[in-house]
Amino acid sequence: MKYLSTRGLATPKSFTEILLGGLAPDGGLYLPEEYPQVTRKELDDWRTLSYADLAFAVMSKFAPDIPAADLKAITDKTYTAEVYCNARTDSDTRQIAPLRTLEPGLHILELSNGPTLAFKDMAMQLLGNLFEYALDQQHDALNILGATSGDTGSAAEYAMRGKRGIRVFMLSPRGKMSAFQTAQMYSLQDPNIFNIAVRGVFDDAQDLVKAVSNDLAYKAQYKIGTVNSINWGRISAQVVYYFKGYFAATQSNDEQVAFSVPSGNFGNICAGHIARRMGLPIAQLILATNENDVLDEFFRTGVYRPRGTAQTFQTSSPSMDISKASNFERFIFDLVGRDSVKLRAFWGQVEAGGAFDIKGTPYWDALPGFGFVSGKSTHADRLATIRSTWEKYGMMIDTHTADGLKVGIEQRRPGLPLICLETALPAKFEETIREALGREPERPAGMLGIENMPQQCVVMDANVEALKAYIVANTPR
Repeated sequence: MKYLSTRGLATPKSFTEILLGGLAPDGGLYLPEEYPQVTRKELDDWRTLSYADLAFAVMSKFAPDIPAADLKAITDKTYTAEVYCNARTDSDTRQIAPLRTLEPGLHILELSNGPTLAFKDMAMQLLGNLFEYALDQQHDALNILGATSGDTGSAAEYAMRGKRGIRVFMLSPRGKMSAFQTAQMYSLQDPNIFNIAVRGVFDDAQDLVKAVSNDLAYKAQYKIGTVNSINWGRISAQVVYYFKGYFAATQSNDEQVAFSVPSGNFGNICAGHIARRMGLPIAQLILATNENDVLDEFFRTGVYRPRGTAQTFQTSSPSMDISKASNFERFIFDLVGRDSVKLRAFWGQVEAGGAFDIKGTPYWDALPGFGFVSGKSTHADRLATIRSTWEKYGMMIDTHTADGLKVGIEQRRPGLPLICLETALPAKFEETIREALGREPERPAGMLGIENMPQQCVVMDANVEALKAYIVANTPR
């Protein structure tokens, strides 16, 4: 299997060749030349697999250049009960990513039982082990450069801390994450972890990552890699839990389901799109935004109109406070029939500060065939959904999961089982939980008092040259 760039100007490469790199040299995002297909027999065989074995089966489709025994060892090392089953007391601790049924046909897939209490752990722990494997094979080192709106940063840092040959430079918007999210990252004292608080919003931090990645000479000299969802390895690992959720919510592979996914950067739901293209019977992919509703606007109107810093709202679901969705390019590439010329024309308009509009084109007519619907959730909606879920089902959910549940219930087709993807544990957003329920969320014992631990980070303007200089200063000669 080879991977090509959405921009169409990069040489196709293997999985291990693109694993460490992030953006393609032409500025595009990597995708398989063709999505691997899953047969009915494979679906039947996979239905009873453990999470580690399911991850091996799915990742084998995407990474055939990694010897099977090595890949199996990596998935077995990653997906263990010790890593994924200790975060909560009200869960099924016998399995990874258990399905919580609220009522018949309404489910939440628990993805936040990992070390940083967020769904990002499901892929990031695997990515850390894949990186270590690849660097060991190549006898090389890597500077990981990432941007986070809240959960990617801590998941990446916890996955990469202490890993041989890896340093992590993580950008976050200064003062715009929850106190818990901030403490999870800034309290780490590992010598290979570097936290950088950017004056601005997440999109400013994300733009810096892309600017550095697009300086090909600098990227090569300082061995820059990424862990954001622009990294294909992470997207492919997220595909796994769509299969897990589907098998848990259905009795046979003749059934169809809907997935509801809180989305800001389009990475999580992009994995669902890929699972559907592989043959998983997903009837609907329901995209939920918060007040930063750029993606909802596209699916309702056909207009993709990223917004600037001043138009990006700070909300109580901060991990979705994003107005430029990096992974959206992968979906549009598929929507336009993998026409790189058309894709480059659309993104030329976006990168010039504009928008593009598919209304009235064949692409708009083709859009329903991809199964997407969307909706928006506000702070008041989040509070109401958190309250009703607690009162009706006895389950406490975080603000982002509340966005997904609210929009999912609104948009799903009647009679279709709905699986809402959990984003994080409510402990990460205590202020809003107190506002909604008048009580404190439960915390794992290891996270008690984390906000009181010493924190360290550097504060920086959104300046690409200053960022490059900081990486150089902290990279051993």
